[in-house]
Amino acid sequence: MPIHEKSLIRPENLQVHENLEVEGVDVSGHWSTFIESRVVSDYNEAIEDEISALPGGENIHRCWQCGSCTNACTVHAINADFNPRYWIYLIRMGMESELLRDKDIIWQCVSCNKCTYACPRDVFPEGVMKATAHWLELKGHTPKSHSTIFDEIFSEQVIETGKIEDGRTIRRFFKQTGQALRQPWLEEMVKRMLRNLPIGMLTRMGMANFIQPKTSGWSGARDAIKEYVAEQEAHHRAALGLDDLVKMAETELKTGAAK
Repeated sequence: MPIHEKSLIRPENLQVHENLEVEGVDVSGHWSTFIESRVVSDYNEAIEDEISALPGGENIHRCWQCGSCTNACTVHAINADFNPRYWIYLIRMGMESELLRDKDIIWQCVSCNKCTYACPRDVFPEGVMKATAHWLELKGHTPKSHSTIFDEIFSEQVIETGKIEDGRTIRRFFKQTGQALRQPWLEEMVKRMLRNLPIGMLTRMGMANFIQPKTSGWSGARDAIKEYVAEQEAHHRAALGLDDLVKMAETELKTGAAK
């Protein structure tokens, strides 16, 4: 039988029998560990197209599995299970069930971009990781990450007002993620600001917490950005088949109600 590297086999697929005899031969114990047969029957041939339709995933088709991304990865150096090369392989093979087994760590990408600098094919692995994490959220496989929640709050504020107001962003982010507003690092930052920033700037920052400032003549740009965002979101939903799923669910509900 072939010899496999144990670290590449998932623990649940390894079988060790304390007492086992095969055709009169005693094969008991760990030295004769068996690998459970596996058949993958639930391929998702569309998964690569779905992820490539999301921002950052456009060049996933270029990957030739050299492993430069994983070798350069900051997170992989700490957690060997974080493996961009392997996940890109699963995506391109359509092995969705295997990809979902790592759904709780894929979002841990820290965007250091070492993988992107190392990639000889301009795959933009950091973007692929973010597109994959976004795909998991859109498909309902994982809840919204704190990163996604922050992006939404930040983008909404910029689109509505044309300005960035840090205090408002932090308060809304903490509220939506269930975090306490009083945190040691934030209190220390505020103390340093009070000691070092000019009174006029502190006054304007304080007023911005109560009166939401807007960029003059921003309404035209706001409407154009909103239209573009809506178009992109519609494109992503269509690429992932989310609208079709909603229609199917609505049809099933109507059919059930009619019965």
